[in-house]
Amino acid sequence: MPVTDLGDWLDEQMETPDALWYVKRLSGNDTQATGSHQAGPYVPLDIAYSIAPSLDQPQNIADCSLGLAIDSHSDFRQARLVRYQSKQEARITRLGGRSSALLDPEATGALAVFVFQRETPADPPSGRVWVCDTAVDEDRVEDRIGPVEPRRWRTWPDLFAPLSQPGRCWLEPDEFPPNWLENFPTGEEMLGKTVELRPERSVDIDLRLIHRRDCEYDLFRSLEQAVELPRIREGYGNMDDFLAHAQSVLQRRKARSGNSLELHVRQILREEDLIEGQDFDFKPQSEPNKEPDFLFPNAAAYHNPAFPEHRLLMLAVKTTLKDRWRQVLEEANRIATKHLLTLQEGISADQFHDIEQAGVRLVVPKSLHQQYPAQIRQSLMTLESFLGEVRALAR
Repeated sequence: MPVTDLGDWLDEQMETPDALWYVKRLSGNDTQATGSHQAGPYVPLDIAYSIAPSLDQPQNIADCSLGLAIDSHSDFRQARLVRYQSKQEARITRLGGRSSALLDPEATGALAVFVFQRETPADPPSGRVWVCDTAVDEDRVEDRIGPVEPRRWRTWPDLFAPLSQPGRCWLEPDEFPPNWLENFPTGEEMLGKTVELRPERSVDIDLRLIHRRDCEYDLFRSLEQAVELPRIREGYGNMDDFLAHAQSVLQRRKARSGNSLELHVRQILREEDLIEGQDFDFKPQSEPNKEPDFLFPNAAAYHNPAFPEHRLLMLAVKTTLKDRWRQVLEEANRIATKHLLTLQEGISADQFHDIEQAGVRLVVPKSLHQQYPAQIRQSLMTLESFLGEVRALAR
C-alpha cells in the first residue's frame, strides 16, 4: 500500500529543490512483458547525463548506483542506472524482477512519475517513483503536467524544450502561417500542415500513421514554444496570472491529445479511397448517448435492421488502454466484435486475455508489435489488415 495519497506525494515532490521530473508510460520492454533480458525503464541519454554526469564516459557501458524509493508500492531498491553507448540509451536495472512495480508486466502502459535527485561529488543520484495503478491516478498526474503519450515523455523543469532532435516538422516562428501565432490552429488545421510536411502517400498506412503522429507532435510543440515562450519571458504580475496561463497551456495540450489520433485515422481512411458517409462514418450515434469513433460502412446501414450484422464493423481509437478499453464494450450494440486501435507500447498477456475474452480485437501499428508478448503478437491486427477487412465486407 502507498505510504501517502498521490496528491500529497505530488505536492511534496513539487517542493523538492533541484529535482528532475521524468514522466513516461511504461512499455513492454520497460517491464518484463516481452521477456527482454534487459528489462528496466528506459531513460533518454540527455536525462541520464543530467541525473548522473559521471555516466558520460568513452566506454560502451557505464553505470552508477541509484537508490530508488517506489513510494506508490512502499518499496525501495538499490538499483543501477546503466548507459549503453552502442544503443544510445540508458536503463534502470537491478530492480528485483517482477516483484518490483516497475517490472510487473501488469504495469505495462501505466504512467510512472520519476523524481530524481542529481548526482553530486559526494553522493550518487537517487529517486522517488509513483507507478499509477488506475486511470484515475493517471488523470490526476496529467491534470498537473499535461497528457503523456506512449513513446513520449515529460520532463520538468524545461517542459518547453524539444523532446527530440528537431527534424523537418519542428518549425521556426517565421515558418508558421502568421495567423497561427495569434490564434492557435484547430486540430484539423494542424493535421493539414502535418500532411503537407509528411505526405507519404506511398508509405504503408501503419508507418504513415506513426510518422505523422510524430510529426504533428513536434509541430505542436514548436508552435507552442513560439507562442508561449515570449509570454513567459515577459513575466507575471501575480501568481494568479501565472497559474491561469499555465492552466490554459495544459488545457490546450489535453485538447490536442484528445482528438489527434482519431483525426489522423480519418485522414488515412480518406486517402485510401474510403468515402465518408458511404464507406465509413466518423463519430456517428449508434445508440442514444453512444458515439463510436468509426462505423463501417455507415450509420445508415447500422440503423437498418435488414442490413446484415456480420457486415458491420466498428473501430474505437484510444491512445492508451488501461481501464479505458472497457468503454468500448458499451458502443455499437449490434456489433459483437469491437475493434480497438491503440498506440500503447505493449500489454501483459493476462490483460490481453481479458480484452480478447470481452470480444475486443486490438489493432496496433506494425512497428509496435515487438513491444507485446511474443505469444500474443499473431493475434494483433495492424491498421492495414483491419482496412483489408473493411474492404472485404464492402464487396
